[in-house]
Amino acid sequence: MNRAVVEACGTPFDLSLEAIAPDKSISHRCAMFSLLSDRPSTVRNFLRGEDTMASLSIARQLGAEIEDRGDVIRITPPAELREPDDILDCGNAGTGMRLFCGLLAGVEGSFVLTGDRYLRSRPMKRVTAPLQSIGAKIDGREEGNLAPLHIRGGRLKAFRYESPVDSAQVKSAMILAALRADAPSHYRESFLSRDHTERMLRGMGVSITTEAEGWICITPPKGPLEPLDITVPADPSSAFFFAVAAAIIPGAKVRIPGVTLNPTRIEAFKVLEAMGAAVEYRLHEDIYEPIGEIRVAYNGRLAAVEVSQRIAWLIDELPALAVAMATAEGTSRVRNAAELRVKESDRIASVVAALQACGIETEEYPDGYAIHGGVFRRATIDSHGDHRIAMSFAIAGLLCGMEIEDIDCVATSFPNFFEMLSRITEVQI
Repeated sequence: MNRAVVEACGTPFDLSLEAIAPDKSISHRCAMFSLLSDRPSTVRNFLRGEDTMASLSIARQLGAEIEDRGDVIRITPPAELREPDDILDCGNAGTGMRLFCGLLAGVEGSFVLTGDRYLRSRPMKRVTAPLQSIGAKIDGREEGNLAPLHIRGGRLKAFRYESPVDSAQVKSAMILAALRADAPSHYRESFLSRDHTERMLRGMGVSITTEAEGWICITPPKGPLEPLDITVPADPSSAFFFAVAAAIIPGAKVRIPGVTLNPTRIEAFKVLEAMGAAVEYRLHEDIYEPIGEIRVAYNGRLAAVEVSQRIAWLIDELPALAVAMATAEGTSRVRNAAELRVKESDRIASVVAALQACGIETEEYPDGYAIHGGVFRRATIDSHGDHRIAMSFAIAGLLCGMEIEDIDCVATSFPNFFEMLSRITEVQI
């Protein structure tokens, strides 16, 4: 049955997360950006989740040769990206679909992007509209808002675009499109969103500079980019589920080695620290990404917190952070997070409904929610096909036991999540 039953954890734990899932965002980009070179890229520790493997499969359909050695994947790009003879299936990955829109918008040919039933219901206009405004030919249901999306790629014009939303997916799609424009392009957002695309493309030789008033200037390269030679770090978004577990269970500790310490990716840990958890960061290297270790330990009952700034830096971690907020003393609030409405599920509605089922008092806002700290009770939670909802309330189950429905979605980003959770408590699938 597509469900998991998590039993309450009765004892403290000291967990080292060597097997934490590799970073999903960086893995997606490795599969895509390798296509921009003319030499093989070497990728170690690639995430073998359904979504990221879908991006790798699409790279193959576009002409790349994939040599999978288990611990190392070697991606040899074609001389020119080819028009595929079938549709390109992104699975459940909004990141995959939105970034491939940008990458393919400037490639000659016809491309159709689709995904599972959840992805086909997610809004894509936030990416397709700005791409269409610079000459991209993209069509789909509701005038390009819903997949399947058809892209008729071709030469694009340089642009100057100010985004109404702070979104790494929108920014990345526009940067990828800018690489094939006829002159340097400019992009601006009100607050810096996650910057893996800029960091990785700079490492591959692209000129991406920051100018006055926060404008990013992207200069189209004159030829193929340098190949990637990268070890994908551990995913802080995946690790955060276990960080929350350590923060809410007396006597618990976790150590997360080999994780990216990119400031745009560890904001949720900073919030957990502000709530009173003991959090320590140790930097070990800084090439494509700053990589090191994070340690989190229980430090007494958490205190309520208000989160309304730097939302773009912790958008994926908010469901797990909601579990921490539900155990805290006082009322926590999340605002300016309307972006949650267009994730794998409407995460504002999903979080509020799940917390209420667990006996936690909440208030729903258009752009967030209030959570009154209390005591979790056992419940049955519908994940709505959203991996982060499923995993967040599995962690809540460590306090009281929980039944999570529709857990197949977890395989999209963290295939061994329940295996790791079983190191703490009993899990029945």
